[in-house]
Amino acid sequence: MRRDRSHTSLPAARVKRIHTHRRYYAMRLTTSLSSSVPGRALAAGRIPPAWALAGTATGLALVFALDRATGSAPMQHLYYLPIILAAVSFGLRGGFAAAAAAIVLYHLANTHLLTFQYSESDLVQVTLFAAVGAVAARLARDARRLQALAMTDDLTGLHNLRSFEARLDALVRAARRSRRPMALLVLDVDRLKALNDAHGHLAGAEAVRLVGHLIAARAPDGAIACRYGGDEFVIALADATRERAEAFADDLRRTVHDAAPELAGRRFQAGTLSVSIGIACQPPGGGPVPAEGDRRTGETLFRSADSALYAAKAGGRNQVHAAEAGPAPACAAPVRASSGRGT
Repeated sequence: MRRDRSHTSLPAARVKRIHTHRRYYAMRLTTSLSSSVPGRALAAGRIPPAWALAGTATGLALVFALDRATGSAPMQHLYYLPIILAAVSFGLRGGFAAAAAAIVLYHLANTHLLTFQYSESDLVQVTLFAAVGAVAARLARDARRLQALAMTDDLTGLHNLRSFEARLDALVRAARRSRRPMALLVLDVDRLKALNDAHGHLAGAEAVRLVGHLIAARAPDGAIACRYGGDEFVIALADATRERAEAFADDLRRTVHDAAPELAGRRFQAGTLSVSIGIACQPPGGGPVPAEGDRRTGETLFRSADSALYAAKAGGRNQVHAAEAGPAPACAAPVRASSGRGT
């Protein structure tokens, strides 16, 4: 797929600025690696389990004290709060466990219940404890699923554009503040149109899916991967020198080329698929911060990696090509194309 270079400023792209031939997709999650797919990014935003457990226990104890001192319904309704916290943090089992603890404490705070002298309101209250735990756990699970769907690519399970943009900004900012290097890789599937023409678009879609899954399987911890076009991918590598980025890119290139895929029900020989990869690196410290901030730095890296991708294509495809991201010394070594001529 050939692209208009005037629109390769990925991190600043938004739907209203995208030409109609550039399509982006809402996605479904895969869980094969760390932050290169959105699953653990979601988990990272949740309350740490130890804190959630401590908060649930403390909340139950405080409400128990208030219930024993007052015996009033408004105080008893406060049991819902730690139950909800446990359900959101630990799921259905956590919600039911907190509800069971609340029921026990409710009985201990209101000693007439120990002889099973229940009023109608007591039965309602006990039932609500369990119901709140179950409903809160279900709502929290559904909310996490919806958030994952909003972050992931339905075909490959990688990040979608919106999710990638936010994480790239954060990665660039973290690299600058910690004065550590990072790299950006842009790649696409070689001669996908020929595959579509010869074997149908289903085969082409399955080829793109396979490449996405291989990216997920090979990407290192801390990597963020995205499918941002039909057969186009971008990968951000944290704490990555030029050498590390080139080694990863060439490993990915070889993995794709060595695969013997089954596409649209037909087995293809190894070497059928290949990818061309462009690399741009950001040196430790990142150099001066542009007036537009970290987003502009991400755009500059993307443009450089995209230009390197074009050089890899021009060099024969199935290659890795590294380009300068700027005048910084760490990125100023001569560009090298990796070995391998593909299909």
